[in-house]
Amino acid sequence: MIHPVILCGGSGTRLWPASRKAYPKQFAPLLGDESLYQQTLRRFAGPDFAAPLIMTANDFRFMAQEQAAALGIADARVVIEPAARDTAPAILTAALLLEDTPEARMLIAPSDHVIGDLEAFHAAIRAGAEAATDGTLVTFGVAPDRPETGYGYLELAQEPVGGSAVPLASFREKPDLATAEQMLKDGTYLWNAGLFLFRVADVLAAFEDSAPDLVAPCRAAIAKGREDLGFLRLDEAAYGKARAISFDYAVMEQAARVAAVPLAGGWSDLGSWDAIWQSAGPDQDGVAGDGPVTAIECADTYLRSDSGMQLVGLGLDGIVAVAMHDAVLVARKDRAQDVKTVVNALRAAKVAQADEYPRYHRPWGWYETLCLGGRFQVKRIMVKPGGVLSLQSHMHRSEHWVVVAGTAEVTLGDEVKLVTENESVYIPLGTVHRMANRGQLPMYLIEVQTGSYLGEDDIVRYEDIYDRN
Repeated sequence: MIHPVILCGGSGTRLWPASRKAYPKQFAPLLGDESLYQQTLRRFAGPDFAAPLIMTANDFRFMAQEQAAALGIADARVVIEPAARDTAPAILTAALLLEDTPEARMLIAPSDHVIGDLEAFHAAIRAGAEAATDGTLVTFGVAPDRPETGYGYLELAQEPVGGSAVPLASFREKPDLATAEQMLKDGTYLWNAGLFLFRVADVLAAFEDSAPDLVAPCRAAIAKGREDLGFLRLDEAAYGKARAISFDYAVMEQAARVAAVPLAGGWSDLGSWDAIWQSAGPDQDGVAGDGPVTAIECADTYLRSDSGMQLVGLGLDGIVAVAMHDAVLVARKDRAQDVKTVVNALRAAKVAQADEYPRYHRPWGWYETLCLGGRFQVKRIMVKPGGVLSLQSHMHRSEHWVVVAGTAEVTLGDEVKLVTENESVYIPLGTVHRMANRGQLPMYLIEVQTGSYLGEDDIVRYEDIYDRN
């Protein structure tokens, strides 16, 4: 069996405003109803694959667990990286967790890619598994169909034949346009897809040869780590001693035996809104969209509305327009790779929308602000089945809760009672309180806050089943 290792970090700034630091693109349903992370998990849910190993950050641990559980994947192991150290320490840590099965093959896969042809993808994985012997490290590449400057390239030692593995000559950085055009003509270059496959023993040996300084801190991070609410939390101090470096630089470019497998099947890393437009399948006029959108006399354009509001494009040509509850992006499609500069500009101006998402995901569910005034705030809150908010109080605000769907178990001081649909409860300032959903369906309520200060840091926690500080 092949052990999938899903790399679930990154902020996806080039897909702002749908992807942000607080809710990166792998967890968002950018194409279809499932997130890119869930689509990735489905690719490795067959009998040829072992339970997935998920490498993610602390902020995303519950999201990763819940989205896997929504697919019926209950045996995924979620490992929390206490700091972002790039891909090499993450992959090394995963290999160390599997070192008791040295002959096992592990497949490294990003969580935010799209594969159109699953059968062709699995055929490439099988070819890679056959090639991953005797110390060979396998990477996967996509035959370019255009002179793309946004990807790194794999230079092959010979032209690929069919779907077999080919010895790799070198890794190439993102080229300029003239170099990319020449690479396309040569026929011996593939886009670097960021997928890798190898035996556990072989990659551990490669780390010992090429990046031995990473081994001790990653091994110590596991040894000093702890199980926490079903997650493996790596030790922060030990993991922080591992230098931040990509797997390509640390190992693959130094390894003696590297092969590449051509990857067919409509691959995309969805690294820009232009890539979303391509994957969405534009019509004969080059127009694609998602959500309640209408395009009138438009061409070569992508429209998206995640706000529920109707978005209309009139006479647009070569435009990307993305509308959300709290932010709208309008850009030329040929500038799609530059959207991350928008995020940098917003961060410099201390605009909250640069990183914050309008819907705040929590381990118990989510909330979103519907209206915010000088001394009041109105929120919509969803508590998932089994979700329990912390036992808490507020120093500067009181709250009114109106249940609009389901039943809330409300703790108010020493009293615990059920509040059903169309019923309400008042929480005076300073009162210890909590809500929980003991039912089988999501519970929704409207919360109205009033007071002199409405910030999220006005919380005194007494108990929290999710062990949040």
